[in-house]
Amino acid sequence: MKYLVDTDWIAAYLKGRQPFLQVLTQLAADGLAVSLMTYGEIYEGIYFGTDPKAQETGFQRFLRVVTVLPLNRLIMRRFARLRGQLRQTGQLIGDPDVLIAATALHYDLTLVTNNRRHFERIHGLKLLPAPSGRLVSSGQS
Repeated sequence: MKYLVDTDWIAAYLKGRQPFLQVLTQLAADGLAVSLMTYGEIYEGIYFGTDPKAQETGFQRFLRVVTVLPLNRLIMRRFARLRGQLRQTGQLIGDPDVLIAATALHYDLTLVTNNRRHFERIHGLKLLPAPSGRLVSSGQS
């Protein structure tokens, strides 16, 4: 497993947006994972979306080819360090993003996200280089 996929990419993938479909299909050969935090964020979108049954079916199909990584004590300790460092430097981001970053760092995975503005603040976090052409954000992070 090489990549941790952020919520924004999964939401766009589930909506059938071509750039996201193409890139994730290519990356799948190297192994994809999602954080348990992302799993929860996607389910929030499903529960409060326009077609929960269809959206859940699509997400369950997606989950067949990815690993859902649980949170554990070591990840939570890394989360605490990251959050404290961000707070000290005045660069704090939302807790869900810090948990996702802590998961990527713990498992030494490259984060696939369109939310580079937040995640670039985290030292040592590997981000997938932006592909050529602009990807349309789903509005979720």
